[in-house]
Amino acid sequence: MDYGIAIPSYIDAWKDVQAAEKAGFTHAWFFDSQLIYSDVWATMALAAENTKRIKLGTLVAIPSNRIVPVTAAAAATINKLAPGRVIVGIGTGYTGRNTMGLPALKMKEFKTYVSQLKVKGLLDGKDVLFQEGDKERWIKLIHSKENSGRDDFYNIEDPIPVMVAANGPKGQEIVGDISDGWITTGRSLNVPEGIPKIMESAKRSGNSFDRFGGNGTKPYVTVLTSSCVLREGEAVSSERVLRNVGPTLVPGVHAMWESSFGPGSNLGMSNSSIAEDYDKYIKEYGDKKNPSTPPDRRYLDVHEGHYAYLKEGEEKFVSNDLIARTLTGTPIEITEKLDYLESIGVNNVALSVVDSRSAQELIKDFGEKIISERTGL
Repeated sequence: MDYGIAIPSYIDAWKDVQAAEKAGFTHAWFFDSQLIYSDVWATMALAAENTKRIKLGTLVAIPSNRIVPVTAAAAATINKLAPGRVIVGIGTGYTGRNTMGLPALKMKEFKTYVSQLKVKGLLDGKDVLFQEGDKERWIKLIHSKENSGRDDFYNIEDPIPVMVAANGPKGQEIVGDISDGWITTGRSLNVPEGIPKIMESAKRSGNSFDRFGGNGTKPYVTVLTSSCVLREGEAVSSERVLRNVGPTLVPGVHAMWESSFGPGSNLGMSNSSIAEDYDKYIKEYGDKKNPSTPPDRRYLDVHEGHYAYLKEGEEKFVSNDLIARTLTGTPIEITEKLDYLESIGVNNVALSVVDSRSAQELIKDFGEKIISERTGL
């Protein structure tokens, strides 16, 4: 099992990534959402410069927010700082799209983007036919060693895996068809139901996941979740747990609201009753502001605090049952949950933090009580 820390990209995150590396974490994942976090590639560059071993990945980059050559150049540049440690996690977009009032990217456009990055694409040093409007033009990373003999600017000689985030069957088919690995959320049936679909797709296309930690047609699987190691006498209902884990759970409620009242998310999460309750809450929240939030900008209030903090009154949407579904518990309980995840094919747990304070607590507690015990280091 690999252990990752998942960070809402704040520019000083390199300090926490450095500490995570020392504590035995194998991966650091960075959220990409341009209207609520620091720039993901700038944040990763600082982490790359200040670490030596830990792998660094986007979770997840949003295609529509950067044309494909920009993403390729960014990843290849970070790979120059951290050779062989860069992962491009990529998805159709949640807050990276919804905070602009836009729905997730369509699957056809998404697959084209992933193909241009990876399948005989820019990160392989190949020429790619890039389209803008009605114009099609050939592009490549010109000043790469592959294409010009120069290595001042990019590193694509150390392979950069492209791992696809997908919860639904169409996305899982793309994972199997052309990607290097699968990123998904921690909902209970995602992995056992998704792996067979991905393996079938990989079999049809001839794709193999061997190169980046998978096994034949079985992908390397990263699950996004959260965790809080309970201290002596502490319960899941404690104020510390709510502060550190609560903000990682309400994005599911935000997604339900988006499905019913917003431009729409792609997380496959819908519950009309919860969505209606949240709609009432967010209207009241916006009305209390001075000036109040106009109805056509309600989605901006919804995503305030996303994976960072709970808005006033939002804690009512975080139940003890929801917290218990995460990797929160005593060290023994967390170990049992990790054993189960490993048994169903999970290779990497990406543990969300909400800020530097929660990161430092997780790094210390999870590092000492879980990683050290499981690895013997």
